This record gives sequence, C-alpha cells and structure tokens, in this order.
Amino acid sequence: MTVQRPDPRSVKDEQRETWDAVSPGWERTLATFERGAATVTRRLLELGGVRPGHTVLDVATGLGEPALSAARAVGASGRVLGVDISPRMLEAARRRAAGLGNVEFAVADAESLDLAPGSFDVVLSRWGLMFAVEHAGLFRSLARLLRPGGVLAAAVWGAPARVPMMALGHAVVRERLRLPPPPPGTPGPFSMAEPGPLAAQVRRAGFVEVSVTEHEVPFRVATPDGYAEFARAVMPPGVLRAVRETFGSADDPGTWAAVAAAAERHRSGDGALLLPSTALLLRAVRPAGGDA
Repeated sequence: MTVQRPDPRSVKDEQRETWDAVSPGWERTLATFERGAATVTRRLLELGGVRPGHTVLDVATGLGEPALSAARAVGASGRVLGVDISPRMLEAARRRAAGLGNVEFAVADAESLDLAPGSFDVVLSRWGLMFAVEHAGLFRSLARLLRPGGVLAAAVWGAPARVPMMALGHAVVRERLRLPPPPPGTPGPFSMAEPGPLAAQVRRAGFVEVSVTEHEVPFRVATPDGYAEFARAVMPPGVLRAVRETFGSADDPGTWAAVAAAAERHRSGDGALLLPSTALLLRAVRPAGGDA
C-alpha cells in the first residue's frame, strides 16, 4: 500500500497555528515541565561541548531552551540564535531572555533556514526535530550549517509508552473521543522514537561519530489534578475542539477527570506523581574538512 506523504505547506501552517495556540499553556506550566527538562538541557550542552566564544543555533527553541542556557554558557564572546516556527512562542522566549545580550530569536522553519553554511560551532534542539516533515533533508541542512568538526546535540522522545508525561493525557483523551491514530508519516512528537533508524538517518546525512543514548527525564507533578491541568494546557487545539464538539465544552469535567484518574497509577509514596519519561539524546559531528 502506498503511504501518502503529508503536504508540507499545510503541515507547516497547522504546526504554526497549533504552537501559537498552546504557547500560553506551555508558559503557564513551564515550571512544572522544566523541573525535569532542565536535566536534558544540561546534558545537551555537555554533548555539544558548548563553551565560551561558541556560536550556537537552537532549532525549534519554543519558549527559549536550550538557547537561554547556551547563552549563559558561551558568555559575552559567544552568540546564540534560537529559531522557531511559532511567533507567539518566541514572544515568550524574548521575555525570558531579558538581560541576556548575546541571544536573539527569529521566526523560521527548521527545514528551510536561510543561514550561512558553516556558521555555527554547535546546533542544539530539545524536542523539536521530530516535527519535521522530511527528516533526511532536515539533517542534511543542519550539517551544512555546522562548521567542519561542529556538533549536533539534540533530544527527541522515545516510544510513547515510555513517555507518560507527554503521552498519557493525549492517549486518554483520544481514546475517550475514539479518535483514529494519525496517518503514517505524520510529523509528531514520537516520529524519531527508534534509536537505530534515527542514527542511520543521521549518518546518511553526512555526520560521523553518531550516537543515540537514552536519558530518563525525572518529571514530577504534585497531584493527579495537576497533571490533568498540564495535559489540558498543552493539548493541541484540534483535540480540544473535538472535546468541545463531543461533550459541549473543551473543559468537560469528565474528560479531565479521566486524565487525572489515569495519572493516579504514577503516584509515589509521598503522594506526588512520578512520570519518568525516556528521551533519546543524539550527538553527531560534521566531518572535519569534508562536505556534509
């Protein structure tokens, strides 16, 4: 059976609208998310070897990480550029960057970056590459942007069953609505969840010294209702629209009570929820003296 590829333009338009719509929710729940996600940011800076004086690109920076942490690491002699498809996300990133003079943000599509080849020492991305329509082209583009010997360090999500922080709420709501799964090949948070194929794709793009390792992200949420609030805040607008059409309101109590009930099984001895979630950490190098 032939799998029909999604139309890139319509996908990008939908992604821009989606991320703009969920930006306030992400900003509102940022502290909850960052308590776990900060461990990934630190590891990416280590994998990338980010140091003073470096020029760093953060692809799909969202609310500004790891760009903000990279800006502190490169110091006054370095420079960081964070790009994202969502203007509203970047408004929040700029607010968070107040006082940092070595970081800037620009609205741009990661798959069509108009930047000079070889202009970055390090390319970072934290949970953004998975939303690309054409993975092979994305990695070739990122390789071109790195100087010879430059490093790509990125985090993507593992399999959904191992990422309850992001997958649990979405799965409960989709099951309650009886929504079909997305068509094969649809960009999404779990489109790079297999380490072997991911590493092979990166090698084919011209990178060397490719490694993909697992990292357990220690997400912790105070209560099941708190998790349901997080899931509601970051739920894509299309899913919320389906909740509203089915149950009369996007805030349907039964829907979010079902999410909270599903989260109960993650309750720990002190009463909080522990939702350890698997990230795949990618590190790859553009060959020194070679064309990527």
